[in-house]
Amino acid sequence: MSNAAQAPVIPNYARFDVTFESGDGAWLYAEDGKEYLDFGAGIAVITLGHCHPQVVAAAHAQLDTLWHTSNLYWTNPMAELARALSARFGGAQTYFCNSGAESIEAGLKYARKATGKPGIVALENSFHGRTFGALSVTGQPAKHMGFTPLVPDVRFAKQNDAESLAAAAADGKVGCILIEPIQGEGGVNPTTPEFLASAAELARSEGALLFFDEVQSGTGRTGTFFAYEQLGTQPDLTALAKGLANGLPIGALLVSDTAARGFEPGDHATTFGGNPVSCAAALAVEAALTSELLAHVQMVGAHLAEGLRQIPGIRDVRGRGLMLGAELDQPALDIIGACVERGLLLTSAGTNVLRFTPPLVIEAAHVDRALTIVHEVLT
Repeated sequence: MSNAAQAPVIPNYARFDVTFESGDGAWLYAEDGKEYLDFGAGIAVITLGHCHPQVVAAAHAQLDTLWHTSNLYWTNPMAELARALSARFGGAQTYFCNSGAESIEAGLKYARKATGKPGIVALENSFHGRTFGALSVTGQPAKHMGFTPLVPDVRFAKQNDAESLAAAAADGKVGCILIEPIQGEGGVNPTTPEFLASAAELARSEGALLFFDEVQSGTGRTGTFFAYEQLGTQPDLTALAKGLANGLPIGALLVSDTAARGFEPGDHATTFGGNPVSCAAALAVEAALTSELLAHVQMVGAHLAEGLRQIPGIRDVRGRGLMLGAELDQPALDIIGACVERGLLLTSAGTNVLRFTPPLVIEAAHVDRALTIVHEVLT
């Protein structure tokens, strides 16, 4: 066991006994010198690869000038990032925070304040975070165990079932409809364009706000900046986090310019939201997500998906771009452990789904190596 593994840390994570010391692009290097191909990317966080030069330079430059002021004042990195995200969205205001769960919490509060309606409709098998509000709208009862009672007035509908969604909102008290365009932790389950269109119509008819959780699917991971761009429905609210600053803590709630107004000064806050260093890093990430890189994500993602479909023991491959899930005919955890032993890092999405979320800059050679290792383990 490594020295780090003996540290006095609360054991709320089931960690592998590997201690990493450095990273470069798609690779991580452990303290014993072993190299690992990183197809987890910190759970869809390391968008441009470890220690990307432009992101490192942007963060270093900001560290040399200003780290923190509080949200009583303005900083240019925060303002510039808000402008960049608004342009990507087509007109939005942004609330900055530190994580995906925080951005979900902010959206839930915003929807309640803007609509005056307490009800929330989320989807079965969804995942939105571990704080009480985010956990309350997570459609996985096993994750609720030990933490009830949760936030009231949450109803769950079936994914891609418009009738189920409408039934959940039938009492007229729903102010927020919350959907992942692709369910991440719940199994990498894509939501259909038809379902999202029906959700938008339902939100309009009920006076609710349509809220997309793009914490994992956003920031270019599916081959467009937002996953919803490929699905034909734009939401009122969107949550971003994970890959937005390539590993530095940041979250964002985007509110469409056409959505009902909600927050006023004093309604919501977070001390470190809009941190200049994180925002400077995020600006470098946003600038790097060119049309050429996004096209690369779709191309290399298609190569990975096709290769996975050829491996015995994989029953289904689903997702978009470089957010893919491979459903196995056996539990995923032992397979992930065997891949780690061979130098490939993966994560799971449910009990029997391997999740592939590598850096968006991976090349075909990286994909081929990963496919070879997964094939060896499964056969």
